[in-house]
Amino acid sequence: MPSLQVRDLPEHLYQEIVRLAEADRRSITQETIVLLEKALNIEKENKKRRQQLLKKIQEETSQEQKDEEILDPVKLVREDRER
Repeated sequence: MPSLQVRDLPEHLYQEIVRLAEADRRSITQETIVLLEKALNIEKENKKRRQQLLKKIQEETSQEQKDEEILDPVKLVREDRER
């Protein structure tokens, strides 16, 4: 994984990151990554991608349930026995 080094970071920015990290119970590195993701709108893109994936899973599950109803072996055996 790549690393990033920031030189001459203003003290007030560093202290704010430290404060936020403590408040969120994260390391400074984790907090910095979260802040960068928010600033670059990556968080919204990830959320959108997750929603699309969940929708796809729900559609596939719904289709599988329909298929099971059509080809329910118990129903088929009962129908065969009743003939």
